[in-house]
Amino acid sequence: MISRSDDYLEYCRATAKHAREAHDLALRGRGQQDITRAIHERIAAAVELGPGDDLVDIGCGDGTLLRMAERAGCHSATGLLATDEEVALLRRYGLNARQGLSDNLPLPDASASVVACNSVLLVVPKEKIAPSLREIYRIAKPGARIFIGEIPFIVPPPPQQFASRGELLSHLYRKDGLRAWLGMLRRMVWWQIVGARPVLNSGTAISFWATAEEFIAMARAAGLELFRYWQHDHPETRNNYLLRKPDGPPAGWQLLPSIARCGYDDFEKGKRRTGHE
Repeated sequence: MISRSDDYLEYCRATAKHAREAHDLALRGRGQQDITRAIHERIAAAVELGPGDDLVDIGCGDGTLLRMAERAGCHSATGLLATDEEVALLRRYGLNARQGLSDNLPLPDASASVVACNSVLLVVPKEKIAPSLREIYRIAKPGARIFIGEIPFIVPPPPQQFASRGELLSHLYRKDGLRAWLGMLRRMVWWQIVGARPVLNSGTAISFWATAEEFIAMARAAGLELFRYWQHDHPETRNNYLLRKPDGPPAGWQLLPSIARCGYDDFEKGKRRTGHE
C-alpha cells in the first residue's frame, strides 16, 4: 500500500524545488497558462482592479494577478505564498512576494484596497478559517473589495487509494498522461534506491467546505459584507464570493443583506448558477 500525505507546506516546497517555470506554482499542471490567465482576468474584473489600488493576493501562485496589477497601474501588488522556497522563485521574476499563511498575514492593518484569495481556503483546516477571515478583515482598508474563490459547498469524495505501484502508475497514465507517468516512475526508482517509504503527497486535499449560507455567516462574523456570490465554472461544486470591508457602499454596489437575494432557490445543493460574467 502506498501511503498518502496531505502536508500542504511540504507539497509547496517540493513544487518550488522542482519547478521549471513560475507557472508550476499555479498547481494546474504545465501548459495551462491560458486557463490561469483567464481565471485571474475574471478575478480582476470582479474586484474592478485599477489604478491606485493596493492589491494583496493571498496564495498568489505564479504571480499572474500581480503582473495584471502592475499593468493596470496599481499603487502596489503584494503576493503571499506558504513557503520561503516559493517566494524565492517568484522574486527571481521581479515580483513582490512574501511568505505568510492565511491566518497570520505579515502585513499591517488597513493596507489593501483589494484582497484576492482564490483556491486557498479549501486547503486550510476548518479551525483556521475564522482566523483567516479575521486577518483578511484586518489588512483590508475600509471599503476594500475582497474576492474569495473556489470554496467547495459539498463534502469532497475521499482520496483514491492505491494498493500497488503498478496501480498508481496506471491511474496516472490514464488521468494525466505520459509526463506524469514518467515523473512518478522516477520518484519510485528514487524510493527504491534510498530505501524510502513510498508516500504520495497530494498536498491539495480539501480540508474545508461550506454551504453558501455557512460561509457567508462566517464572513459576516469576521466583519465582512457580502456583495454577491456565484457558482464556479470548473469544478461546479465550488462557489466564489465577492465581499467588502464596510465603510458605506461604494458607487454602483448594491449589497445583499440576506441569503435569499443571492439568487439560489436551493443554495444548499448549489445547483443554480447566478451572476456569471
